[in-house]
Amino acid sequence: MHEWRYCIELAYHGGRYHGWQLQPNDVTVQQKLEEALHMISRYKIRLTGAGRTDTGVHARRFFAHFDLSLRLSDDEIKQWVYRLNRVLAVDIVVYAIHRVSADFHARFTAISRTYRYFILKSKDPFQLEFAYRPGVDLNVEQMRIAADIFKQYSHFSCFTKSNTQVNNYNCNILESVLMETENMLIYQVSANRFLRNMVRAMVGTLLEAGKGRMDADALHQLLISGTRSDAGESVPAKGLFLENILYPAGSFGQH
Repeated sequence: MHEWRYCIELAYHGGRYHGWQLQPNDVTVQQKLEEALHMISRYKIRLTGAGRTDTGVHARRFFAHFDLSLRLSDDEIKQWVYRLNRVLAVDIVVYAIHRVSADFHARFTAISRTYRYFILKSKDPFQLEFAYRPGVDLNVEQMRIAADIFKQYSHFSCFTKSNTQVNNYNCNILESVLMETENMLIYQVSANRFLRNMVRAMVGTLLEAGKGRMDADALHQLLISGTRSDAGESVPAKGLFLENILYPAGSFGQH
């Protein structure tokens, strides 16, 4: 039986979920979306996500593909999007469903991923849900220097949990920049891939630099031969957003 492949484009507030990926005894975004798909279509649909986000991490733009033994028309796709948003909780939104080629893969076809982490410089009760406040003065220039140093390396075992099962620790950092607004520091990092817990460890290390506890020489040494215990502590998940995932041009054309 012929199957057609589709890709769902969505966003979610991660506060109530144990990440994207299915977990045996925890509520996840994938679980809720698969339940919603079954409710509106009566098909048993299994999603493959663009990656896994940690418990409490948010996604402004996330993708997941699935196969179906039915070619949905444009009107049917619009109806699916409408009905999904009717049954999903308010903290998950489906923006679109795209027809994609049979060899499209939400995870492996992606070219790059971009994360942002939000750091409050002073108290703001209206930002506490989506940003972390260290509660100390930070040397922003030293943090910028540290963020730039990250781009000089490609091996990041010092920024992931020691028991992480991956083939390698290599990541191609495409962008690593610290931006500043009146009351917020925003760290933006893009790469072809990220290791588990990597961005939160990177931000924790930036904070060590900002507090004067890690200079440029120490950071270089960490990246060359350091371990996870030598890097900064992982910052809270609530300030981390998966901002975007890029795919090759034409990935979401007519199929």
